[in-house]
Amino acid sequence: MTMSHAVPDNDRPPPVRAVFSAVTWKEIAYLVSNLPLAIVGFVYAVVMVSTAGGLSVTAVGIPLLACGLYLSRQLGRLDRARARGLLGVRVDEPTPIPGPKRSGGFFPWLWTSIKDPVGWRTVLYQLIRLPWGVLTFTVALTGLFVLWPVLPYLVRLMANVDRAMVRGLLSPSEDLERRIAELESDRGVVVDTAAADLRRIERDLHDGAQARLVALAMGLGLAKEKLLEDPEGAAAMVDEAHGEVKLALQELRDLARGIHPAVLTDRGLDAALSSVAARCVVPVKVAVDLPGDPSGAQTGAQTGARPAEAIEGIAYFVVSELLQNVSKHAGPGARGASVEVWRAGARLMIRVSDDGQGGASPSGGSGLAGLAERLGAVDGVLVVDSPVGVGTVVTAELPWRDRG
Repeated sequence: MTMSHAVPDNDRPPPVRAVFSAVTWKEIAYLVSNLPLAIVGFVYAVVMVSTAGGLSVTAVGIPLLACGLYLSRQLGRLDRARARGLLGVRVDEPTPIPGPKRSGGFFPWLWTSIKDPVGWRTVLYQLIRLPWGVLTFTVALTGLFVLWPVLPYLVRLMANVDRAMVRGLLSPSEDLERRIAELESDRGVVVDTAAADLRRIERDLHDGAQARLVALAMGLGLAKEKLLEDPEGAAAMVDEAHGEVKLALQELRDLARGIHPAVLTDRGLDAALSSVAARCVVPVKVAVDLPGDPSGAQTGAQTGARPAEAIEGIAYFVVSELLQNVSKHAGPGARGASVEVWRAGARLMIRVSDDGQGGASPSGGSGLAGLAERLGAVDGVLVVDSPVGVGTVVTAELPWRDRG
């Protein structure tokens, strides 16, 4: 009687599988194709660099180098596609270089193309890949006949080296790409902000001073007609026109103060912020602690201690906007506010606080979102701490750049 014994699962042999999987065959195809493509890339890189270098003393050398680096980018695109299809390496495509129109002209585009790190890293990749391509081609092709048992391990090892080379030399720099994206976004914010400011100035001129000056001209014309017939009426109209002139001048001063106040240029942040604080509906304490004597700006002393004009102007408008928010949103319970400005290393720090009702948020329609975007356009930061019923503390950071 024949008895059959059940074999435990742990003692069963592994299932029969192919020695070379589909991934291994793809890696072998990649390693074998390394040599012909490496020869093409090496010849192109050597001819391009030597030709452009030899002609650099002429007018065509630099443009030829820029075009050569652009074509190197296209070779890198081909290598990334091959690595993606055969090695499974997911490498993002680098940001393309803007054309001459978007770069501001031919020469800015030419300079950007020559400094292109992606193009130069692709040239380096083509130069060092030739000896490596010879090695991988030889090992992969001869290993199919001689080193069959260990070939999958050798193929995986060499393919991993190729993966590292592709990631190291053909992938875009994450920090650089992120910085480019930030700068493009910041440029859009700056353009939108400038356009909005121009529209605001145009609207203020049209609705305010311009309308008042038109009415003034009409009034003076009527007074001129009545000058001989009704001198007293003409004098009354001239007196009324004089009042209109005063109001128009005041509106023009307010408009000029909104563009760039003269006190900021003449006396610095301390005096300018004190002037803004005086117009707030709640008492404001101003403390500006910057290197040097702000009053020295009038005599030209220690002007280097002041930040650059652009940074100083942004700091002024940040405080002005925040104090307007205090006047509008702090609530009737607000008893006071404070403005502190100081320098901390390479940053200009601003803190505006109040003891109002709190609850401010960048998404609450108080203008904080736009303020944060404007600060972000110059690498600044806006932090809002506003618990409900406690008050609001807004801290802004700006990069410090010396004046002049």
